[in-house]
Amino acid sequence: MTPADLIAFNLVLAAAIASPGPAMLYAIRTTLASGRAVGLATGAGLGLMAAVWTALALAGLDAVFKLFPWAYWFMKLAGAAYLIWIAIQTWRHASRPVGEAARPRASAFIGGVLVNLANPKSVLFAAAAIVVVFPKGLSLTDKAIIVGNHLMIELLFYSALAMLMSTQAVSRRYLRLKPVLDRVAAGVLGALGVRLLAER
Repeated sequence: MTPADLIAFNLVLAAAIASPGPAMLYAIRTTLASGRAVGLATGAGLGLMAAVWTALALAGLDAVFKLFPWAYWFMKLAGAAYLIWIAIQTWRHASRPVGEAARPRASAFIGGVLVNLANPKSVLFAAAAIVVVFPKGLSLTDKAIIVGNHLMIELLFYSALAMLMSTQAVSRRYLRLKPVLDRVAAGVLGALGVRLLAER
């Protein structure tokens, strides 16, 4: 593995992280609703699970999914159900004001882990990127560097996002538009859950 390989992987990874999806939407909404510390904890959970998916791809979980399609189907079903549940809860509480007590950071971290756990396609994406970018015969050290690098990129991205979304100007706008924005977020998360169910 060369530095150029790692740079190429990071470019693919950055494009994937920055594309709109359940992880980014969840991170934005959680930060806006509960503040910077909770947003950072959510991002840490999202990043950790994304790096775990890459580690599992390097360990060959994508081959297990291909060998046992029912395992992939089960994880996809559970993930879609979780996203739809988040969408329903967000919609139901859209008109409620944000409470003074922020969401516990441990709960936010676990929520981030579960949102990325809910997307088993991540392991297939990671496997495809690894096959395309890296040479065969990666050593254990190379694999550890790839996973650590992935975690660092995720943490940097979600930390920057939490810092931006928790500024006073952004927070004030969110509080004014909370019912509308929460219902839009709920609709998008629900649609992503349904799409996950419908995809083969």
